[in-house]
Amino acid sequence: MPETQPYDPLDYRNLTVSLVRELMGRSAVRLPLSTRFRGPGVYALFYDGDFGPYATLRSPDATRPIYVGKAVPPGARKGGTASDESAPALQSRIRQHTGSLEAAANLRVDDFTCRYLVVVPLWITMAERFLIEYYRPCWNVSIEGFGLHDPGKGRLQGLRPWWDTLHPGRPWATRLLAA
Repeated sequence: MPETQPYDPLDYRNLTVSLVRELMGRSAVRLPLSTRFRGPGVYALFYDGDFGPYATLRSPDATRPIYVGKAVPPGARKGGTASDESAPALQSRIRQHTGSLEAAANLRVDDFTCRYLVVVPLWITMAERFLIEYYRPCWNVSIEGFGLHDPGKGRLQGLRPWWDTLHPGRPWATRLLAA
């Protein structure tokens, strides 16, 4: 970059680098989480197990996520302005994922670590997008379905997600049509 090029801190790339640096500066903690905390935000999950197909995805130093996601405050999805930013949205979402990992027949939850960052709600969706674009995590771009919730009664006509096909065990996924 020429020295005369003005620096724009709000440039897309600069925002991405700033977010990645902040998230990766947080401690990597083993799942399941033992600390309680409040707030919405973003997180990254890292794998360090011995599941054969994931040999190249292992990240013992928690620097290459297998999945990134977000947790917005309650009511945010419906445009609520009175969202409770003090609710444990991020902690709850990570716990939901821990349950999915515990249910998987061929994964062990203690092979996963997590980094998380509480974020001002306005920036959460953009932060998740930055992380996905930067890291291209396998469970976000190739083996989709890890972040799904139980679709509920009357909405089970869909196909079983690839993640549940590769990692059987979530009870609700068995009610979906096999791919």
